[in-house]
Amino acid sequence: MSTTNVGADDPSWVDGNALAGPLGELMGTDVTVAELTCAGCRTTRPLAAMRVFDRAPGLVARCPGCEDVVMRLVRTAERALVDLRGSLVVSFPLPNA
Repeated sequence: MSTTNVGADDPSWVDGNALAGPLGELMGTDVTVAELTCAGCRTTRPLAAMRVFDRAPGLVARCPGCEDVVMRLVRTAERALVDLRGSLVVSFPLPNA
């Protein structure tokens, strides 16, 4: 995972599309179309709409409405750890049969 260079005028977050590569690699599908229901404000939004903070050892996704953490993703040498405690539901659309 790479981090963004930080400048004085740079935003402190990027959108949820930053999670597409790391999560897509793990799950084998485009995860940006998944919807998360925030445990804090109970609002459902696409993963791509989340605010992702990428200037740490992992990625932290926050709800754009209430700023609660909805997902954390950290990679070690042997594992990828995904923490979804801030999400009540994560839903993926099913492909048409």
